[in-house]
Amino acid sequence: MNAKVFMPVIENGDEGLMRPTQVTVNLDALVNNFRAIRDQVAPAKMMPILKANAYGHGLVPVARLMAGLGADYLGVAVLEEGILLRKAGIQTPILVLGGIWGSQIPLFLKYDLTLTASSIEKLHQIDQAAEALGVTARVHLKIDTGMERIGVHDYNAEGFLEAALQCQHVRVEGIFSHFANADAADPSSAQLQLERFQEVLRFYERRSLPLPMRHMANSAAVLRFPEAYFDMVRPGILLYGVYPSAEVPRTVQVHPALSWKTRVVYFKVTKPGRGVSYGWTWTPDRLTRIVTLPVGYGDGYFRAMSNKAQVLIRGRRYPQVGRICMDQMMVNIGWETAYNGDEVVLIGQQGAERITVEDLAAWAGTIPYEVLTNINTRVPRVYVGSETYQQMIADPQG
Repeated sequence: MNAKVFMPVIENGDEGLMRPTQVTVNLDALVNNFRAIRDQVAPAKMMPILKANAYGHGLVPVARLMAGLGADYLGVAVLEEGILLRKAGIQTPILVLGGIWGSQIPLFLKYDLTLTASSIEKLHQIDQAAEALGVTARVHLKIDTGMERIGVHDYNAEGFLEAALQCQHVRVEGIFSHFANADAADPSSAQLQLERFQEVLRFYERRSLPLPMRHMANSAAVLRFPEAYFDMVRPGILLYGVYPSAEVPRTVQVHPALSWKTRVVYFKVTKPGRGVSYGWTWTPDRLTRIVTLPVGYGDGYFRAMSNKAQVLIRGRRYPQVGRICMDQMMVNIGWETAYNGDEVVLIGQQGAERITVEDLAAWAGTIPYEVLTNINTRVPRVYVGSETYQQMIADPQG
């Protein structure tokens, strides 16, 4: 299987010198997930969400793959992510979903990025900036149906939509909202938000106006609310093969694309009563073998998992012990055998055993989203998969 490495400080030909802690992204899994979601939601369009370094999978390579697969739109959170994609040669339309500063607007227009207009004031700022540059800004209107984050409340939306019609240098391409609880067991609040959004959309019907492109469905809604597909869906964590919660039905079959591995770099025998790591929060009660791994919370392996996490070595589960350090951590292998250089699985499969993103989330007391997005960019990303997909993620500049 071919592999491509993305690590800025590594020169071509020096991949073998990379640190042993690596994330591997399976391009075939990403492609299969994309196609499974697309088949589920057709004829709705697809906007893969690539914010936060594509949920830890690597922003530019995943964006290139999604563009190559024919994604209709790409979604990012902040201006800088959009600019990075444009500089990487990606020409697919890009919607920046987050809030904006007025002074940023010229950069949106310079890099042909679609803006989220979240208030009448922002609309006017966008209109004025576009007029000054002699261009037409492309915007999607944000309606707040229950997140209380950004966007105009559904009950105040009419004036907002009226204001958008008056803008001379703005093209309203889309209108959208976001679910707060689509992944909860009780669907009632999500259904309420959907009804609020549908009521806002009646503005266009009452005036016999063409509807902008409507989108609301996140990963959880893709799985359980077909009525929310509208014209486009915005899959995030589902695209990467992780389900948004245990409560949602698995109506689309996806598989994790990311695995995280490291290697044993040190082995020692520790006497009973000798504290391990900072604070001596774990002490062996017998002679035991401890191995050290070159990974820690500085890489995104949460300190909160100390004395809770497990890893796989030689196909067996072993407990992490002592406090997780910034760059290293220790594992108790009892009186079993491990050698320097042995592969250690942090997320993924080894033999018959598997450690999942959900496992790490449970040990850390958080959610899978945070686990994935916190894997630091200093961890090299290695991309494996078919030659076709390897070519899709290659730098067009060589």
